Amino acid sequence: MHILKLIFKNAFRHKLRTSLTVLGVAIAILAFGLLRTVISTWYLGVETASASRLVTRNAVSLVFPLPLSYKDKIRQIEGVKGISYGTWFGGIYIDEKHFFANYAVEPKTYLGMFPEIILPAEQKADVFRDRKAAVAGRKLAERYGWKIGDIITLRGTIFPGNWDFVLRGIYKGRDQNVDETAFFFHWEYLNETLKKAGRVWSDQVGWYMIEIKNPNLAADVSQKIDRTFKNSLAETLTETEKAFTLGFISMTEAIVIAIQLVSFVIIIIIMAVVANTMAMTARERIGEYAIFKTLGFGGFHISGLIFGESFFITMLGAVLGIILTFPAANIFGKELSIYFPVFNVEHKTIYMDILASFIVAFVAGIFPAVRAINIRIADGLRRIG
Repeated sequence: MHILKLIFKNAFRHKLRTSLTVLGVAIAILAFGLLRTVISTWYLGVETASASRLVTRNAVSLVFPLPLSYKDKIRQIEGVKGISYGTWFGGIYIDEKHFFANYAVEPKTYLGMFPEIILPAEQKADVFRDRKAAVAGRKLAERYGWKIGDIITLRGTIFPGNWDFVLRGIYKGRDQNVDETAFFFHWEYLNETLKKAGRVWSDQVGWYMIEIKNPNLAADVSQKIDRTFKNSLAETLTETEKAFTLGFISMTEAIVIAIQLVSFVIIIIIMAVVANTMAMTARERIGEYAIFKTLGFGGFHISGLIFGESFFITMLGAVLGIILTFPAANIFGKELSIYFPVFNVEHKTIYMDILASFIVAFVAGIFPAVRAINIRIADGLRRIG
């Protein structure tokens, strides 16, 4: 208890320096936590992907469609439990600044395949009944103040024209990692309109979502699907939902690596700041450490005082930084909800904050401790006064 009291008093012997160091650590941990949250959010789709879902797309590119007739052939393949399909719509609401994901799906099979999307039973019935019905995520509806029954108009880019939808459902995520900013509607409404206009995209879909009976069958079912349509006019590429999502992330891999490097550079910088503080502290107290040695205290006790002070200052700043991370992430998530539909601080991010703080505290205390232990008593006593 006396040692802890001494560490506490030593830490605040120079209040301004300690306060600035604690503040620096807090800001560094806050920045580190936010950057790690950005990275975890980037890979969120991979982590939440179901092992029981496959995605089939055109082997050339996702830009090219697949015939609707593939649906029945895929359903007959052994191991397939269910199938749904969809097409990226790419509509614009108001202007380009108001971007959100919007696509056409077959709602009954789609909602059945994604149990993480929670839609009230009465709203679900209305969606199934109305061909022009649309479903929006809770966060998206809150952003624009949408209510059930509102008419929402999107300006088509891939499919030109103004498209009117009736909001019949507002879904919530089963857990906090589910994207609640998406907008989807009946694929039949899109298809019928294209047919009337004589467009070539009618009776074609952007991708198929396939639910399999057993995750262990993923590779086998994928190969069977792709073999079925080999040498056809629209060959397919089937992969797990996780692999499909990783394909998109790989396009931005350089950005992710840059963010990771910046997060570690922040830790190195704050390590240097804390190390400098501890070096100044140890230099000022060389005479005191020499007196401790004359009283019989060994290197273990002296290094304990130095490391204790380093850990106390660093962890105090770390706790403050971790506490500030949550409101900062909330503000950050709201401001950039267009790019980060889900922006939650995960437990592993907090663990990394704590681990980084321990590493900073330990490294910062090494050199001052070694110097204090190795200095001779006579040399230390000369510095008194």
